[in-house]
Amino acid sequence: MRVGMVGLGKLGTPVALALSLHGHDVMGFDLDPARMQKESFPHREVGPNGEPSIEPLLAKSTLRFGSLDDVVAHAEVIFVAVQTPHEPAYEGVTRIGDERADFDYRYLKGAVAEISQAVDALGEDRVVIVISTVLPGTVRREVLPLISERVKLCYNPFFIAMGTTIRDFLNPEFVLFGLRDPEAAETARKLYATLHDRPLYETSIENAELIKVAYNTFITMKVCFANTLMEICHKIDGCDVDQVTGALALAHDRLLSPAYLSGGMGDGGGCHPRDNIALSWLARELDLSYDWFEGVMRARENQTDWLADLVSAHHAARGFTHNRVGIYGRAFKAGTNLTVGSPSTLLTNLLVERGFEVEVYDPQIDAGACPFDEPRVYFVATKHPEFAAADWRFPAGSTIIDPWRYIAPRADVEVVPVGLGRSDLAADLRHVALRKGRAPVVPRPEA
Repeated sequence: MRVGMVGLGKLGTPVALALSLHGHDVMGFDLDPARMQKESFPHREVGPNGEPSIEPLLAKSTLRFGSLDDVVAHAEVIFVAVQTPHEPAYEGVTRIGDERADFDYRYLKGAVAEISQAVDALGEDRVVIVISTVLPGTVRREVLPLISERVKLCYNPFFIAMGTTIRDFLNPEFVLFGLRDPEAAETARKLYATLHDRPLYETSIENAELIKVAYNTFITMKVCFANTLMEICHKIDGCDVDQVTGALALAHDRLLSPAYLSGGMGDGGGCHPRDNIALSWLARELDLSYDWFEGVMRARENQTDWLADLVSAHHAARGFTHNRVGIYGRAFKAGTNLTVGSPSTLLTNLLVERGFEVEVYDPQIDAGACPFDEPRVYFVATKHPEFAAADWRFPAGSTIIDPWRYIAPRADVEVVPVGLGRSDLAADLRHVALRKGRAPVVPRPEA
């Protein structure tokens, strides 16, 4: 099938590549000419068979590029993978303020309007499939007024994770499809039948819009619940959060799957935090009786604040005369170099609030060797496998706080696994008033 992809960012390019690898004739377009090339891809993505990078596949692929008019003339189906960004204040890397906002739909509206104009100029009908994340009611309110009768529109958001986009696109749990035009739906069915045999869930566009953001925010709920259990287990002798969540993960009949059910850091990325904050805005717009989404994001923020408490307490217990701490990992999860919505960034900002000088290193992002070379309190914020390797060197005499419980004990550093009972970690409770008054516990550096 002849396919067009409008928008060649971290989502559009891998999906375009996946379609081309399955024999479809794919042509892409992006307003940024730097994205219309096959030599490199700036985001870390594994290939469909576990290849460490998609760049070799991209370079050899049949994917090609053209103007927007070229793409419209070429394609039977046009995917629109255009960003609907949130402002930085709504990405989940800073404290949640009192204000809320919807996503920014300017780029999506501009792309759809230009596609519609090109379709009209061509004089032929085209199936246009929007995959950008939007809040319920957006397509009807913002998009439909921009298109002509020749545009056969559907809404088809994906359930993918950054770093494994191609794998998730080709092996979905299900395909969500918001219907408006029967002809477009039939074309989409034929296209997806060439990729996999997973079920196609057809519903209204408004339902599909809500299902997409509900899916993402449900994940945040699971992560926050698991991190609540981690905090409980950390404060009670004999408790082990991995044992507790391991049992819950077996309850697949009533408690769904074990995915996302492990204590650690809050969830991140370009979808989950921002979708919760956007739905919090919608909750206010609709005057809901309770803003559940704010509660979830407050839990995520407060849990990260509690982890900052651990850093502060252990820093004070060690008696360091400096106020420097280090964070290992800035990516929002292992296996990617993306930092949008990263809980590591949120932790960094909360520690800076307390007066710490924070230095961050991520082997997937930063060039060169790790610069950490002095005894400090360090926090492992991203579960990169490098940090757990036997040959990874932490500065001797340091305290390493590990919320993932995957770093083995070491002779030259103190490793603090989070969520395995109080044990001898009395320093966790040394500054119990910190939660109430948020008084800084950072000692003044020596002059």
